[in-house]
Amino acid sequence: MPQWKPLLYAVGFLHTTVQERRKFGPLGWNIPYEFNQADFTASVQFVQNHLDEMDIKRGVNWSCMRYMLGEVQYGGRVTDDLDKHLLNTFTQVWFGENMFSDKFFFYKGYVIPKGKTVQDYMEHIELLPLVDSPEVFGLHPNADITYQTNMANETLSTVVNIQPKDSGSGGGETREATVQRLADEMLEKLPPDYIPHEVKARLQKMGTFQPMNIFLRQEIDRMQRIISRVRNTLIDLKLAIDGTIIMSEDLRDALDNMYDARIPKLWYKISWESATLGFWFTELLERNQQFHTWLFDGRPNQFWMTGFFNPQGFLTAVRQETTRMNLSKGWALDGVILHNDVTRMMKEDVTGPPPVDIGGVYIYGLFLDGAGWDRRNTKLMESSPKVLFTSLPVVHVYAISTTAPPDPKKQQGSLYSCPVYKKPRRTDLTYIFSLYLKTTKVPDHWTLRGVALLCDSK
Repeated sequence: MPQWKPLLYAVGFLHTTVQERRKFGPLGWNIPYEFNQADFTASVQFVQNHLDEMDIKRGVNWSCMRYMLGEVQYGGRVTDDLDKHLLNTFTQVWFGENMFSDKFFFYKGYVIPKGKTVQDYMEHIELLPLVDSPEVFGLHPNADITYQTNMANETLSTVVNIQPKDSGSGGGETREATVQRLADEMLEKLPPDYIPHEVKARLQKMGTFQPMNIFLRQEIDRMQRIISRVRNTLIDLKLAIDGTIIMSEDLRDALDNMYDARIPKLWYKISWESATLGFWFTELLERNQQFHTWLFDGRPNQFWMTGFFNPQGFLTAVRQETTRMNLSKGWALDGVILHNDVTRMMKEDVTGPPPVDIGGVYIYGLFLDGAGWDRRNTKLMESSPKVLFTSLPVVHVYAISTTAPPDPKKQQGSLYSCPVYKKPRRTDLTYIFSLYLKTTKVPDHWTLRGVALLCDSK
């Protein structure tokens, strides 16, 4: 059977690829799956059985082959929808009648050998490079930098964890003195509390029941909870260091984490992830600034997406707002979906809100991971060497009715559906929605690259 050897080699190559992509973190797979020898054996067994029962005139049933590999044998382990899409993209690109042609290759230099014996195949495999470029697995060469950085961070994190936690007896500032100084600095910068009746009055003036203002009130409530907790913890911690009150377990945790520049557990539980305490506190001030400006100076022309606790709620408010604007046209919320255009404007170029007839919002602060951006032609392009994240210009997000006829201008060119995540760790919990980005390459290319948008690159 001529198809047997190429198929066996391709399944082996797929098995290696799905395992190797794990080391690149979220760029490779959103969730690191434990693919093992059993998956490979079961896949080989299936291919063998399929070829034994195949009608020679009809040839291989490729849809069945792809389904069994992408959805059952390897796909059975995959729980994330976007990972499932990635796996199916591999089977789509590699498994087809074209794999038997001489022109077929997985990547430059990685072809299916035309050997007769096992020895021929082994000799071919021995000649492959000892270190594979990430491009072999569909990724950009920059993915290797990400891998090396993650390894270095892991090592440094371990070193910090094994440092002794007791007060320093040698010269220099003690742990307690360092944390007390830090607490004083943070209390000085911490924003004042929101006064409930003042917030209520401002929201009434703006329209209490407008979808966007309901969203703002919920966000301010959550921000106030964090400001109160941070203030109380810092005041108690200073008293505990002075010996006025007992050092509780929570305060001890806050002291240890603040000394190591990490976020205390008490704060982390009700807030967001961040690389260090410094980044976290800066983000608290920036988030609060956005809410404060919105509340006291009116609705901004553009929104910093990263600064929201519930970005999905923000997008739902956009849909509700547009639906209400178009009630006379018979629009209903369940028939309204989000669409977007990436503008050529950066944050500082925005001088007014989006056009009234289209509505929607301008959002900024998104970073492309795994690709670059051609601002002039507003389309995806390959990352520049050693540049891991690229700032995306301002995006106009608006709602359209699924019943309205599509605008022919918007249909030109192919679009890559790019997932947007709150943080670099890509999971169901950090996924917000998907934006459509123009591309001249096939969208599958960017799927294999692991391209996503992040609200925060730290």
